[in-house]
Amino acid sequence: MNVSSAGSFTTQVVLSARLASELGEPHSTLRAVTQRNGPAVVIRAGGEVDAANERTWQHLIGEAAAIATPPGSLVVDVSGLDFMGCCAFATLAEEAQRCRRRGIELRLVSRDPGLPRIIAACGFTSVLPVHRAMESALSIA
Repeated sequence: MNVSSAGSFTTQVVLSARLASELGEPHSTLRAVTQRNGPAVVIRAGGEVDAANERTWQHLIGEAAAIATPPGSLVVDVSGLDFMGCCAFATLAEEAQRCRRRGIELRLVSRDPGLPRIIAACGFTSVLPVHRAMESALSIA
């Protein structure tokens, strides 16, 4: 068990063997760590999300969302991603809508000032709130 910068305890979340294998492939451009932080499930993603690994991204987001329980949240930290294709945003928006029906809020974390503009251009502003810091995303009740 680790202590996060926000002072909460975090524990590693075990993903399916299939997803762990996909993320661990030598040529995979997507990296991710999934943890539980209090009532939130947190994904810290790095690398790239594009058409080549869209299915892996979908599995990652879906598995993490399935672990989240109300009234918690699914927090996806995309700060470590160098590239997010349109498919990444569509997957997040679809999962955010499913999460809301279950009483779970999906939140993004990114310091990139352009990300909210991209989300707005995609028409996802109402379902994909962006926080500039993990602490902010985790502190919302």
